[in-house]
Amino acid sequence: MARRPAPPSPSPARPAEAAQGAPRTRRRERGADARRVDVREWTSGIRLSAFSVIMLSLVVLGTWVLVPTIGTYLSQKQKIAAVQASVQVTKEQIAALQLERERWNDPAYISTQARERLYYVKPGSVPFLVDNDLDPAALPKEPEPVSDEIVERKNDWMPQLLRSITASGLAKNAVEAPAR
Repeated sequence: MARRPAPPSPSPARPAEAAQGAPRTRRRERGADARRVDVREWTSGIRLSAFSVIMLSLVVLGTWVLVPTIGTYLSQKQKIAAVQASVQVTKEQIAALQLERERWNDPAYISTQARERLYYVKPGSVPFLVDNDLDPAALPKEPEPVSDEIVERKNDWMPQLLRSITASGLAKNAVEAPAR
């Protein structure tokens, strides 16, 4: 198994200078150098065995094969859920239609529908057809009669015009004019 090499340790540069008390800027520079890792040195220390290469290629190949399959699986699951929902709606519609068919098997329901929809009556009975059987509150009110008199109303247009002009002049604009 390949081992990753340890990052290089900072090389002690002039221990005598450190003992004398070098300026702080040099110490910071050396600290920054200590944190830097030479990438080329680090990558050259990586050793791959044949087993590692084979396993890595199998992982990549497996991912390459499985990702489209998983996408297809998820889309099919969504389609199945949509079809199941439509089947449920269709079953509800079938149940409603069966209930309607059972109602039509009842002779009383048939005679009621014939009377209401087609205005059929049994022989010997007197039919009554009521027009305007609405509630009086729901009926529209009759308009007031038009008067024969001509009434002149005072309407001074000049003050209205002045109010409109001053209101438009004092209104705040939505967009400020650009400064020149």
